[in-house]
Amino acid sequence: MLDNARYQHCKLVEGLAKELGITLQFLPSYSQNLNLIERLWKFVKKKCLDNIYYETFDEFTSDINDCLRRVETDYQSELATLM
Repeated sequence: MLDNARYQHCKLVEGLAKELGITLQFLPSYSQNLNLIERLWKFVKKKCLDNIYYETFDEFTSDINDCLRRVETDYQSELATLM
């Protein structure tokens, strides 16, 4: 399953997929509910951006990285319903 990025339609990708016997399936345009990374990003935004002010960019990136590190541990049950 691919999300229709332009580089996924290049001859190199299509040729290699054919050589390996892989059928490329593309998601419809703007299908954020079908794309799991969009669901994860929505979760991260909720945890790290909603009503939170960061004094510095380093604090901002640190909080996002911390959230992503905790996806498979602390947030596993919350994310199970989204994915």
